[in-house]
Amino acid sequence: MRIVTDVGRCVGAGQCALTEPRVFDQSEEDGTVVLLTDRAEGDVLENVHEAVDLCPSQALSLEDD
Repeated sequence: MRIVTDVGRCVGAGQCALTEPRVFDQSEEDGTVVLLTDRAEGDVLENVHEAVDLCPSQALSLEDD
């Protein structure tokens, strides 16, 4: 699956980075999401699904490859 972020929608809540730090980080400048990789599989994908669900601004989504 491909991970898609919309930095314009991101409010910097950090739920994604807390849920899966191997994929998500936060900008030191404004706290918005920084994508460390745009692909996920296995247990990482499971956590990415959770991060997508937890995102309060709906700035994260998944697309099929």
